[in-house]
Amino acid sequence: MGARKQSPETFSFYPFENLKEKIDSTKISVGSKPAVKKDDEQPSDEELFAAAMKEVNEIKEYRQIKVHPKRTVPLISHKQHSTDELRILERVTRGLMPINLPDTQEYVEWVNPSYRHTSHGNIASKLHKGFFSVQDCLDLHGLFVGEAEAAIERFFKESLEKGLRCIKIIHGRGLRSQNGPVLKNALIDLLTYRCRKHVIAFTSARQCDGGLGALYVLLK
Repeated sequence: MGARKQSPETFSFYPFENLKEKIDSTKISVGSKPAVKKDDEQPSDEELFAAAMKEVNEIKEYRQIKVHPKRTVPLISHKQHSTDELRILERVTRGLMPINLPDTQEYVEWVNPSYRHTSHGNIASKLHKGFFSVQDCLDLHGLFVGEAEAAIERFFKESLEKGLRCIKIIHGRGLRSQNGPVLKNALIDLLTYRCRKHVIAFTSARQCDGGLGALYVLLK
């Protein structure tokens, strides 16, 4: 028996139907590039400034502002300053000008806090300048620290019993000591701590009374 030929009407699925039209619709032209979306361009500084100043009105009165020249004070040169200091130092060393002791580093001045805001005025300055007469004196030269402290306490007790107001204690400058003015520091510690309740003020003495090597002490 020969094969039986089927008619076209018996097929229901045609996958390649209209294939040519589908191919033509998806073709991409050679050499063309897809459009690239550009970012928003940022405004320039000039454009931003112009936008910010858009509503600003000019004040014509301030177009020209008078500027007064700055007054300058002539400065003393370092060379001139040094020359003046050397001239003063020369006069001091030759004995033509006295040393202002409060200007030196060794000068000592202390006032009891209870008397700093009273009607006594600058009591430390008055004490240093000799407004109070020295009524008794103690010399600590040649004593060790322990011996000096004991001598100071005895001297204080005797001065208070006698009703003395101003005394002088010679402690020396300690220029030969490797540890500095030991007796001077010990004396200051006693006056500002252990003997504080009996002391109104103390300062370095005048040059004629021992200067930086002695203290005036004003007692209560």
